[in-house]
Amino acid sequence: MKSMTRRNFLTVAGALVGTATLAGCGGEQAEQTDQAADDTADDAADGDLGLVTEGSITFAVSPDYPPFENLVDGEYVGLDMDLGRAVAEQLGLECVYTNIDFDGIVPAIVAGGQADAGLSGISITPDREDEVNFTTPYYIDNQAVATLSSNTDVTEENAAEVLNTADMTIAVQSGSTGADFAAENFPNAEQLAFPQFTDAFAAVSAGQANAVCGNLAVVEQMLAGAYTDQHVVLTSATGEEYAICVNKDNEALLDAINDALATLQEDGTIDELIAANMG
Repeated sequence: MKSMTRRNFLTVAGALVGTATLAGCGGEQAEQTDQAADDTADDAADGDLGLVTEGSITFAVSPDYPPFENLVDGEYVGLDMDLGRAVAEQLGLECVYTNIDFDGIVPAIVAGGQADAGLSGISITPDREDEVNFTTPYYIDNQAVATLSSNTDVTEENAAEVLNTADMTIAVQSGSTGADFAAENFPNAEQLAFPQFTDAFAAVSAGQANAVCGNLAVVEQMLAGAYTDQHVVLTSATGEEYAICVNKDNEALLDAINDALATLQEDGTIDELIAANMG
């Protein structure tokens, strides 16, 4: 099942934190084309958004999750990174990224002080909604499981059954919906969690795990790149909505980002970014 853009979705559906590294998002300023965008930028310029650093919006990211976020030669690339730059432009703010392990992003937003919002392939889940507010979604993805291509014991025909056995080890990213999916669907298997998703694929290649579970778009990207020795044996249409998370006490920032996303959706920018990054 192909992932849906937010436009298609709307048509269908109408604590310890890791060491942080700050970096500017880059990108050229885009000209504001409508009054709504101007008003949103004015609000940001007036300092009404409760930002960590005045004049900048700081996104917490875990740049190990292509095609959404990754570091290539020191540059932040991917759909989320481009989206963060576009949102910052709409708000008339400088874009800044701070690196945090994925399972520390939501706690960091709850605690405040490190980042204004989380933007890192974060799916909306009931547990996360208890802790933070989410913007309108900008992408929908599903779950996938991959194994070594040479592993003939696990096939597309028997994966759901064979993976749910005690002698199976499934690698996941800590705190991810992939970890939740594996726990729910393969409760008899051992789960091996890593702070960075790339390490989960490396574990399979090294023989430390039998399979890796995570979001389909990322799994496909990994297998097309560094992990061509693996292939997908199972997919599930979970329809997970990716969104930006914001502290529950900052409704002004939530509204401002939602306004920016609405403009970016209406003018086709989000669809363009998806096409450029997802292929």
